[in-house]
Amino acid sequence: MMQLLTSLGSPYARKARVLIHERGLGDQVTEVPTKALENEPSHLAANPLGKIPALVLNDGITLVDSRVLCEYLDGLGVAGRPLFPAAGPERWRALTLQALGDGICDAAVLLRLEGLRPEAQRSPMWTERWTAAIDRTCAKLNGDIGLLGGDLSIGQTAVAAGLDYVDFRHPDFGWAARYPVLSAWMRAITGRPSFQATAPSD
Repeated sequence: MMQLLTSLGSPYARKARVLIHERGLGDQVTEVPTKALENEPSHLAANPLGKIPALVLNDGITLVDSRVLCEYLDGLGVAGRPLFPAAGPERWRALTLQALGDGICDAAVLLRLEGLRPEAQRSPMWTERWTAAIDRTCAKLNGDIGLLGGDLSIGQTAVAAGLDYVDFRHPDFGWAARYPVLSAWMRAITGRPSFQATAPSD
């Protein structure tokens, strides 16, 4: 059985966990809880970058980076519709949305790491830059909600995982109150069983 090195709090791993639910792969992948910051030897052996998620295949080969392993898993899907459109404009829209969603994750994770530093060592400039990046992306999606329309894609999954991570780690960010159209979309998508089953936690 394939092994997904994962964390219940990781928005990147959540993309894979949602995809596994949506594509009926639960009996092919087992989740292995991993703490990225603890440098567990088995984790570093699988992914020398020390990042999660990572997917150890049945032949021992490891795929790293959520974008890579999610597309691999999608190709194995036995249920539902593919989350990665095969070609054409829909594929590029999904991949662009995935980049935006991952960008929200990147900024939110960096904000969390900055907040864990001693207060005297925190950078107001970087904090403002990452905060603004999330806010601008929310404004863009709120103003053009059609970008998030259509069948569930990896792009929608990434955006939802990113926004849910913001709420999980930065509950005072307040994006939902400022962007009600995006907030309504978020409530709908996270009501899916795959999102309910993979809600972030420590």
